[in-house]
Parts: sequence; structure tokens; C-alpha cells
Amino acid sequence: MSGLMQIAEPGMSSAPHEERLAVGIDLGTTNSLVATVVNGSVEVIADEKGRKILPSIVRFLPDGATEVGDAASEHLIDDAQNTVSSAKRLIGRDLTDIHGQTLPYRFAESTGVIRIDTCAGKRTPVEVSAEILKALKKRAEERLGGELTGAVITVPAYFDDAQRQATKDAARLAGLEVLRLLNEPTAAALAYGLDTGAEGLYLVYDLGGGTFDVSLLKLSRGIFEVVATGGDSALGGDDFDRLLAQAALGRESLSLEGLFGREKRRAILAAKTSREALTEKDSVTYTLSLDSGKTLTQTVTRSEFEAQCAPLVTRTLDVLTGVLKDAKAKPSDVNGIVLVGGSTRMPCIRNAVREAFGKAPLTDIDPDEVVAVGAALQADKLVGNARDDDWLLLDVTPLSLGLEVMGGLVEKIIPRNTPVPVAMAQDFTTFKDNQTALAVHVVQGERELVDACRSLARFELRGIPPMAAGNARIRVTYRIDADGILSVTARETKTGIEAGVRVKPSYGLQDADIVRMLQEGNTAAEADKAERKWREESVEADRTLIATQSALDSDADLLDASERKAIDEAVERVKEALQGKNAEELRARTAALVAATADFAARRMDRAIRQALAGQNLAALNEKDKE
Repeated sequence: MSGLMQIAEPGMSSAPHEERLAVGIDLGTTNSLVATVVNGSVEVIADEKGRKILPSIVRFLPDGATEVGDAASEHLIDDAQNTVSSAKRLIGRDLTDIHGQTLPYRFAESTGVIRIDTCAGKRTPVEVSAEILKALKKRAEERLGGELTGAVITVPAYFDDAQRQATKDAARLAGLEVLRLLNEPTAAALAYGLDTGAEGLYLVYDLGGGTFDVSLLKLSRGIFEVVATGGDSALGGDDFDRLLAQAALGRESLSLEGLFGREKRRAILAAKTSREALTEKDSVTYTLSLDSGKTLTQTVTRSEFEAQCAPLVTRTLDVLTGVLKDAKAKPSDVNGIVLVGGSTRMPCIRNAVREAFGKAPLTDIDPDEVVAVGAALQADKLVGNARDDDWLLLDVTPLSLGLEVMGGLVEKIIPRNTPVPVAMAQDFTTFKDNQTALAVHVVQGERELVDACRSLARFELRGIPPMAAGNARIRVTYRIDADGILSVTARETKTGIEAGVRVKPSYGLQDADIVRMLQEGNTAAEADKAERKWREESVEADRTLIATQSALDSDADLLDASERKAIDEAVERVKEALQGKNAEELRARTAALVAATADFAARRMDRAIRQALAGQNLAALNEKDKE
């Protein structure tokens, strides 16, 4: 009797159960994609109509149903309040972060998480993102013929902990197991690195719809290390669209800002269509139907458009210069430039990059797909599917992480641009005698002063054994996992008591904030150093004053009148110096106080020893030592 044989679909494994199904997802601001590895090759998965790109748009309907992607995008103008786009800009943030922005949505009154009022009820950016992920998950499972083991989801390099957590929450709502959150530039470099066997420095130029990010990566023997990052959160393809729209409207004595609601959105959409067409054509016709019934028609040439957007292109080059400076590298040191994002198709972008580096950018992989491709390769490896390649990804922290120490100063534990995952520890001690608790204030930023950095979390370590100031040993450990999420613990080394926190800020840090903090860190470096020096000397002076006063309170009888007078005068000189801002003078006066109390300290030590030995004989002490 002959048995039935199963014949596999082309591109599918003859034994699907031998491969664990995993995907890489590029959850983008404007568009999203899903990709997977099939028989050793990466495939960007298309829908039933052959479309690989899914617009990151969700429309909520009164009956609770949703439309995702192209179906939703058709209603951006006629149902703007219920059709949510660019949810990625809102995820992990609160209402204060979007204050001043003009958005077509009604936001519900709430503290913390953003909630959008829709006809289907209040919806968070996490829920919106979950709908996009559900659509991509369904697409992948239909193509692969089974349930997914997990997914690697990409995020911007500058996403902070709240934004990363929110992305993982969206995945869980969508029924996806997150294998790893992968930084977008690393995913792009991964795609090219494995395909071409690249070595050396590679720059990832990522111009999306709303943001611009640059990362410089070092590829060596299968290790992908992010060397430096930079960006401009107020620059993207949308800005080029607005510029084109404004130029066309200006010829009719109109302005983009003078339009409202649907007219404005139509003007920008028309500009986007024209801009994309100019990638292939020398001229296009910009057409806009106004609410008045008038139709505006203008011819836009590529040369005119490129002249208008030259300042925007220059802004991207300024970011490139800053990233290279951070890495102490020259354009000639860069082996290749990877373009990411549909906006990089503009000839003016590609020409500018070519001129800046003296070489053409890499264009082997579609810039819309390259991030998803890299994520798929990472997912395939993480689920344990056999691969010949051996590589390691090293992302970096965009800002330094540290804690507050005495004087309102920041002690950096993990410096900026440290590869992750990482764990670093440092020992601290108590400031006061018999101190039994320690407050740990976790901060982020490049400045030396706590007030100039961002506060992430606070917790307390209690139960420290009473002892003299400076004798306790508390080890504070900072850990950042592969997803870039931070955990902090404090442990008293003698007793083993421990406390900690997993950093979960209530809202996210915007890209612009990161850029601003880096710039402030550079411009204020000298002033911060001076202020830090002063505060360190102030803390030491206060510590010395407290110790001196404690000694005088308990053992003043060991001093004669002239000695007491000399110490009192030295104390007053330190107090006077504390009223000023001269760190060197304060250091000198503190040292003079220490010198004035040196003999006093020796006498106190002798008294303490005599008191400890009172009533004991030498023979007994010797026997005790032998034990």
C-alpha cells in the first residue's frame, strides 16, 4: 500500500516542525513591515495583494472593529478623529510631552498615559500599536503556516525605558512573544554586514517620516558595535513635504499654516505624492482641491525642490559631522553608508551623502525593508535555527547613567556609548555616624549636577548596621539588559541586605531632549567641572567640620586654652570660605583645620586605647591573640 506524501510549498521547509517560526518586525512611525528567514534567505512578507508595506495607521469603528493599514489610510481626512497615525511618536509618553503639537485627535483627560477619544472608546498608543502588530502577526502566520515562536521588534536607538516597555506591552497585547528589542540602526547594519561580510566602520543614515537618526557602527569578525549616535527629532520626510506644499501654495498667495483641518492634511498628502514622484521624474504637477471648490495646480521641478530643501539636507550633514566628531573619525574612515527610510530615495539625499563621504551609499537592500531584514536575521538566530554565521550585537547607551552623591553631584556609573548588555558596580559609603539608611537617586545625563540631569528613579536601602561615617560599604550595581532596560540594586556588603528598582519612568524622553542634553553637556562642561570641584570641596569641608565639632563635644578637656582657640579660629576660617566660591581657598582652609586638629586626634586615639585596655592584663591579651 502506498502512502500519501506531503509536498512542501516552494520556499518552505519540507519538515516545517524542524524550524521554529520567528519574524522580525519593523514597527515604524509611518510604515511597518514583517520579515522572516525561509531556507536561509530573508523574505519580507507581503499581504494577499502583494503589498509588503503596511501603513502604520489604525481606524477605530463604532462597533469596536478596526481597520489597519491601507484600509485605514483612506480615512485619514474624512475620519481623522478616529484614524490614528504615527502612534509611535506617542507611545511611552504623557500629555505634557505633546503639549503644543497640533494633532487631529481628542485626548481624554488623564494623568500619565495618553488616551485618545475614539468612537470605540478611549485608546492608548500601546493599543494602537498592538493593532498594527496583530495585522503583521496574522500576515506572517498565514504565510508560514503556523504559530510564531517569537518576534524581534525594532525601536529607535534613542527610545528610553518607558518607550521600550510600552513597545513590549503592545507586542504582548498582540499575542507576540518578544525575543528582543533591537535598535533600528543595528538591524540595518546587521542586514548588510551578513550579506556582504563587511568589516570596518559603517554609518547608518536613517531619514524617516518624522525623525532623522545617525549611527556609526564598527563591524569586526562578527561583532557589531555601535560607536556613536546622533539625530534630529524635528527633521524627517514630513518636513520636505511641508516645504514643497508651502512653495506650491505660495505661488497662489496661500500658506500652509493658513489652511485648517482637512485642507491642510490634503495639502501635505499631495506634497508627499509629488515628492515621491520627483525621485524618478524631473517635474511633477502638484494638485490640491480646496474646500472652496477651487483646484490648485502647480508644476514643481526637481531642481526647484532641491534648491528649496537644501537647508534641510545641510542639517542632516551637520548631524553626520557631530557623530564623526564623537567617534574621532573622518569621512575617509567610513567604509560604507547604509541608507534607511523611504525618504533616502530622494536624489538630493543620495548625492549629498556621496559628496560628504566620497563614495556612493549602499543601496543593495530596499531602504524601506533593510531594518526588517536585519530584525528577521536576529530572530532566526535567537530561536535557535541553525546558522553558519557567528555574530554578536553591541548596542550602546545614548546617555550616561549615574546616581546622586553628596553635594547634589552626579557619579556616573555607566558612561554614554557603553555597549549593552552591561553591568557595572561601584562602592559607596555613609556620610554620617550611625547612618542606617541610604537614599539612591538614579539619574541620566551628561552634566555634573543632579539638577541638570533627568531623574529616573529613587529607592532606599535600610537596615545598614550603625557604624562610624565612611566605614559602611554599599555596592551599587547598574544593569542594562539586551533590550536597553535598566535595573539598579544597592547591597550592604557585611549584612547582605539589598534593595533595588527596575527603572520605569512614567513617560518617555524625546529624541530632542537627548540631543539637547548632549549639547548642554558639551557647552557647560567647563562650568560643570568648576561647580563640581567646589561642591566636592564643600562636602569635604562639611564632613571635617562635623567631625571636629563631634570631637570637641566629647573630648575638649584634652585641649588647653591656646589649642582650643587655634582650632576654633581654623573652624571659623573654613566656615567663611564656605560662604564664597573659591574651591582652592576652601581646600587650603580645610587642610589647615585638619592640621590644627592632628595632635588633638592623636590624644583622642590614645585615650580610646587606654579605655579599651582598662582592667585587662598583658597575659590575658596574649592568650586571646593565640585563640
